[in-house]
Amino acid sequence: MARILPFRALRYNPEKVGDLDRVVTQPYDKISPEMQARYYDLSPYNLVRIIRGRPTATDSCADNVYTRAAQYFREWREQDVLVAGPEPALYPYSQDYAAPGQPTAFRQRRGFIALSRLEDYTAQIVHRHEETLSGPKMDRLELLKATRAHFGQIFMLYSDPTGEIEKALAPGMSGEPAMVVTDEYGSRHSLWRQTSPADIEQVVAAMRDKKLVIADGHHRYETALAYRDHCREQGKNDPRAEYVMMTFVRKESAGLTILPTHRVVHSLAGLDWNRFVSSSARLFACEEIKPAGDKLAARLIAALEESGRKAASFLAYSGAGHAALLTPRSDLDLASVLPDLPAGLRRLDVVILHRLLLEQVLGIDRNAVREEKNLRYARESDDALRQVGSGEAQVAFLMNPTPVEDVWANALAGQPLPQKSTDFYPKLLSGLTAYWLDNPAGM
Repeated sequence: MARILPFRALRYNPEKVGDLDRVVTQPYDKISPEMQARYYDLSPYNLVRIIRGRPTATDSCADNVYTRAAQYFREWREQDVLVAGPEPALYPYSQDYAAPGQPTAFRQRRGFIALSRLEDYTAQIVHRHEETLSGPKMDRLELLKATRAHFGQIFMLYSDPTGEIEKALAPGMSGEPAMVVTDEYGSRHSLWRQTSPADIEQVVAAMRDKKLVIADGHHRYETALAYRDHCREQGKNDPRAEYVMMTFVRKESAGLTILPTHRVVHSLAGLDWNRFVSSSARLFACEEIKPAGDKLAARLIAALEESGRKAASFLAYSGAGHAALLTPRSDLDLASVLPDLPAGLRRLDVVILHRLLLEQVLGIDRNAVREEKNLRYARESDDALRQVGSGEAQVAFLMNPTPVEDVWANALAGQPLPQKSTDFYPKLLSGLTAYWLDNPAGM
């Protein structure tokens, strides 16, 4: 069962930091070098200094990005830049946004922030929906050890077809928000504090029978598990390390948006368009497209979306006038070519791309994908095409988004998708709340 708790979150003090828009950030793994530099310039209290510090030429074991993060965190607490809530609370959280490419179609996604007990995947309470990379987990673990705090959100889906939990949260959202910020993408993030013991208990009780699926934050969740296990191995009785901060969102919410994550292949020896097309022919029907004229990305995405309504498909683009829509051949028996996969996985675009095209046609094995040797990811189709056009990459694969029901069903069945199979939009901001394991006021 899902065991959640209210907590005394650390939050920014507006009297000390001024405009809250200047101190919050996108999740650490979405912060580009350009964004990092901008965040540094926005405010001396921007959270980037803790979650994505700058290495220096003089870094040593005793002085590095993690020790500096711990120092900033300590100083900001001492200066009342970050202050703890006076009492345990749940934190209703709404995001008003327009998805990329749909500037006039505003949506609202609602959820709430709370602590949740960490559960091993084998307990069948928390389920992952995609594979993870090793590097980010090592980095996050070092930061957690240094600061003893969680600054980023883990985005959890739960099922509640009738919306009972959202109804129980409604009283806490009736007044003015405790915090409102607008991010660099124009999304408006509003946070409330719900402190009524009766309302909190209603939510806690309703969550007890819920299964949880990680929508975003797999690396953060697995880092929290690793830190919990580290504390246990050290013989520490550390009940606070058994919990982690999460944002819970109803999977039936009309405000859920999943964007595709496009794939970009680079540094692959001997990659030639004609050879690629001929090698693909045994598995895929290849409809070549002449990518001429302006608004290239929009036209290619439109062709991909139309095809995606009929069958699993993706679009390959190598520049120099080469683009093709790839769809599994009508006579291809997916059960035969992917015998180790259940039906729920082998019909998904992203799985077919990874297991058939990347592995069997291009020879990029799963270890290379995991280590990001020949593969990069791009949210924007324009960026994926730009990388090919500039020579930074050899071919881009434009993808359709994975439906949330496929994410949910495969996760509960213990069938994780490849890395970065989904991009839930917008991201949950870092800096709205923090969970400090050593908070003297209590959890």
